[in-house]
This record gives sequence, C-alpha cells and structure tokens, in this order.
Amino acid sequence: MFGCVVAGRLLQTNLQQIDETHAIFELPNVSTINHICVFLLGTVPFPDGYGATVHFHWPGKGSQLLGGLSNDKPSAIFRLRGTFSSQSTFNHASFQGPIDQSVVGGDVTAILGISVEPLGDIQSQLSSLPSALVKPQPQGSDAAVMAEKIVKHLFNYLSSFVAGSGGSSSVLTPDSYVQMGVVTKWYESFMNKIRSVGIGFLDKQD
Repeated sequence: MFGCVVAGRLLQTNLQQIDETHAIFELPNVSTINHICVFLLGTVPFPDGYGATVHFHWPGKGSQLLGGLSNDKPSAIFRLRGTFSSQSTFNHASFQGPIDQSVVGGDVTAILGISVEPLGDIQSQLSSLPSALVKPQPQGSDAAVMAEKIVKHLFNYLSSFVAGSGGSSSVLTPDSYVQMGVVTKWYESFMNKIRSVGIGFLDKQD
C-alpha cells in the first residue's frame, strides 16, 4: 500500500506490517538521510474517513511526527537533516519494538512508521506541529513539489512495465519486479525530454 524513497537511494517497497493499522520501513545509515518521500502505491486507497500519520524514530534519540497522508494527499516529502526534534508525545510503541539496534558501518537503522488513523485524529496531531513544518510553500519555488512530480512521472513510467491480468499494464506493488535497466532507460528519456522541452510536461500528468 505504501512506498518510500530516500533521496539518493533506490525505491523501497519492503513495508513491514506490524498490525492492522501500523507498518514500518527500516532506514539504514540514518545520519546520511536528508529528504524522504512517502506515498501510496495506488493499489489500495484509505477507507473513507481515514488517512495515516508518518513518524520517524531514531534509536537513542527519540521519535518525531513528520506529517500525514490521505486519499487527497497521497504523497509527501519530508526533510530530516537539520529538522529532527524528539517529540515524546508521538512515541508509538508499535514502531519501537521491531527496531534493529545494531550499528552498521558506524551508523544506526532508523524506523519510518506509518499509522492509519481517522482523519480527525490526524488533523489534531498535525495542528500541534511547528508551523514551519506544516505551512504551505509557494507552488512555483517549492523543490518538494517538483520532487513529487518527478517521482510520479517515474511511477507512471515503471507501471507500464508491470504486467497485469491478460498482459495489460498494472500498478506497482511490493511484489512487483522491475529491472534496473528500465529505471536507467527512464532516466535517460527523462533527461532528454527536459533538455528538449523543459519541465512543463510534468504538470500535464494524469
């Protein structure tokens, strides 16, 4: 149902289900993470009246509420470097139990936790975040908005290579297999298109 991309790393769809309303992604080498994008894969929408809060747990430092997702806002990009602030109010026990506390290469593995909750509860939690984390940014100059458009373009492209029933195209799922050569082909095509016509085509995606 969910996917995430850490800037500079490969796409992660290895979601670990904790219970009916909680799931996690493990994020190795947490100190090197700058931005992370979290999104719905498009396979299963939220039930009516529900969405999800997104939490970041850094072993030994605490947890932080990053933001939320909903059917109306199926993706979000969060900046982690320089903005982490432990908020004990949002320490979900569900996200702390399975954490691998081992140190890998002098770094630790953090947890990105997703909690499915009623939209009213989500809004209440988000309203308590510092305004700098939730206030809207100018559409034209927001790098996060541009990053979301690029990720959407990538997923639309990759979905055309995932076979559905009867050989038709389908949507990406955690079990989908996409060859790295396809990603390379997308990158080359994407860069050539930008050089030829600019970035306007990103605003015309379905």
